[in-house]
Amino acid sequence: MARIFPVLTALAAATAVAACAPTVGRNGFQPIDVMPADIQAGTDDKSTVLAKLGSPSTTSVFEGENVWYYITQTTEQYTFNQAQVSQRSVTAITFNAGDDKVLEVRELDLEAGEQIAMNARQTPTRGRQLTILEQLLGNVGRGQLPRTEENVPGQRRPD
Repeated sequence: MARIFPVLTALAAATAVAACAPTVGRNGFQPIDVMPADIQAGTDDKSTVLAKLGSPSTTSVFEGENVWYYITQTTEQYTFNQAQVSQRSVTAITFNAGDDKVLEVRELDLEAGEQIAMNARQTPTRGRQLTILEQLLGNVGRGQLPRTEENVPGQRRPD
């Protein structure tokens, strides 16, 4: 028994330490050979950027196809808690509309992001509000049509 106690204590300590380690997730664009910061304004164009970095994570909605975004995000999750974003990198590459040359390469990080407050208003739906009794008793008696010998649509067939 004296030999088992230190082993169980070490096992419990190892389990407690392992439970404190976060689960790390990396999502989005993963640079392999070329970093987005290596793109040169004025020399690279859309085809060279596509060859070096691959297709962008997303393109700009408002400027058309002239701004490409490469987005990388790292999240950490401890045990049963919700995952938290620990790092974010957004590279915005702006192209000239005339000759598709790179005009600007901007790097944005987690601090450059903005929190957007969602609007709490609700869109009303058509129809009416049912009371609790109407919801509970609403289906009582439905489908109990009288039996007839005629084959009339909406009537139950005789068994």
